[in-house]
Amino acid sequence: MGITIDKNSGFCFGVIHAIESAEKYLKKYKHLYSLGDIVHNNEEMKRLISLGLEVISFEQFKQLKNTRVLIRAHGEPPATYKIAEENQIELIDATCCVVLALQQRIKEKFLDEQNEEGQILIFGKKGHAEVVGLLGQTENKGIVITSTQDIDRIDFSKPATLYSQTTQNLDEYNQIIEEIKERYDKSGKAPLFSYHDTICRRVVNRAKEIQKFASQHDKIIFVSGEKSSNGLYLFSLCKEANPSSFFISYLEQLDSITFLKDETIGICGATSTPMWLMEDVAKRVKEHF
Repeated sequence: MGITIDKNSGFCFGVIHAIESAEKYLKKYKHLYSLGDIVHNNEEMKRLISLGLEVISFEQFKQLKNTRVLIRAHGEPPATYKIAEENQIELIDATCCVVLALQQRIKEKFLDEQNEEGQILIFGKKGHAEVVGLLGQTENKGIVITSTQDIDRIDFSKPATLYSQTTQNLDEYNQIIEEIKERYDKSGKAPLFSYHDTICRRVVNRAKEIQKFASQHDKIIFVSGEKSSNGLYLFSLCKEANPSSFFISYLEQLDSITFLKDETIGICGATSTPMWLMEDVAKRVKEHF
């Protein structure tokens, strides 16, 4: 049996920065609040919580005063910063630089188009932390497009600018773009629609790399948290390239998978999957034989 861990899998730079920021403050102060999970991976969150991290909700955040709170890589809406200022909360801002730049672009466009009745469209998952932060740049007046069904919410007689959550599926985004363009063409208002490719290149490249990796092995063990949008997307690509792909979040789930001695096993994961967890999976598979 040959077991290979995908060298391109594991944390993206945004997640690495957020975790390193948390570890730095935890080492110094032994306790730190985090507004939501830093990363959508239960095993990594258990590790951080054991170091003194305390995950809080937005409602809990509003009640805090004179303390420190970490903002994760997904980013936050302007309302969060306003509350922090009012309550003397020191923010350790670990918003991913790619997300931060996108927030600024959306905010500037929203302010520019307020007098022209322009619409800001955001392709992403409703309720996702990053989308909440992006929507906040429009004073929550933007339209979240999750599927083609949401396109009906657009007023095709008015201008619209489309952006994407940074971790979305590029193929699905292109499909949404084409459908909106077609609707504007039919209304005779094609020049009113514009769009921007704001998907992180790291995510796009990972998609190509992981399909190639999956096709090179007999069986794929994909390690990810169940809440990770990026993980669900990348796993779907693995499954497409190799039907013998299995999604796991915990080591114990390996017990339900049958391994054969002459198989080659590939282990990979999401941008929110720690390398140490993939290494533990490899070790557990080896112990099986």
